Amino acid sequence: MTDVHTPVIRTDIPHSARIWNYWMGGKDHYEIDKIAGDAGLAVDPDISTMAVQSRQFLIRAVRFLARERGIRQFLDIGTGLPTMQNTHEVAQGVTPDARIVYVDNDPLVLTHARALLTSTTPEGVTTYIDADFHDPERIVADARNVLNFNEPIAVMFMGVLGHAKTYDDLLRIVRTVLGEVPSGSHLIMWDGTDDSQAYVTLCENYTGTGGTPYIPRTQAQIRAVFDGLEMADPGFVSITQWRPEGVEVGEVLPISAYGAVARKP
Repeated sequence: MTDVHTPVIRTDIPHSARIWNYWMGGKDHYEIDKIAGDAGLAVDPDISTMAVQSRQFLIRAVRFLARERGIRQFLDIGTGLPTMQNTHEVAQGVTPDARIVYVDNDPLVLTHARALLTSTTPEGVTTYIDADFHDPERIVADARNVLNFNEPIAVMFMGVLGHAKTYDDLLRIVRTVLGEVPSGSHLIMWDGTDDSQAYVTLCENYTGTGGTPYIPRTQAQIRAVFDGLEMADPGFVSITQWRPEGVEVGEVLPISAYGAVARKP
């Protein structure tokens, strides 16, 4: 499934997946990523909240689809570095026979593929495709080796589409993949929005380090990704406000990260 090549890991240029890992409290990053991460926190102290809350949204959304919608196949595109409660752990915790395909093109993620490839149950399947999401046709072709495209699939883009080169590319990527999955499939997607000037500045500064640009877009642009799909309640909201669990004290405050879970008719 993976390309046969020796990964080249750049330790002199910060990488968003490794910085995100640092913000989430992980250990899979380099000094350059910590420096960039600390600089980001100085500009936007809420970014660590976004990192943690994005994983909580993933957990709730995957559990919802596995438990309430009966989804047993997940295509997680732009998975990033493994941390706690990855997609396969959540899905197979509900449905042991769940099949998960992770997709990323970061060399460090590739070196951690063995961690991702370990299913938590003997019935389940977990595998990894080394591919760039700008080539969705290739992703679909490789995923067909593992997933049954005659049965519903959850397609996931978790805070990665800001790396799409243009907004048209973003729409093309999502619509190409969704065009190949059957009725009853779902899209789980969130992305950073331009509501917070601090977050916009953080992204601009990151681009200045030589990292792959990340472009915050408007809520309306991200909402449009779900056009033609049937959103699960509560619809398109800040990820902190999507089916929060447990006892909440007071209002669940929104952050500049919006998304939804939606069904393909």
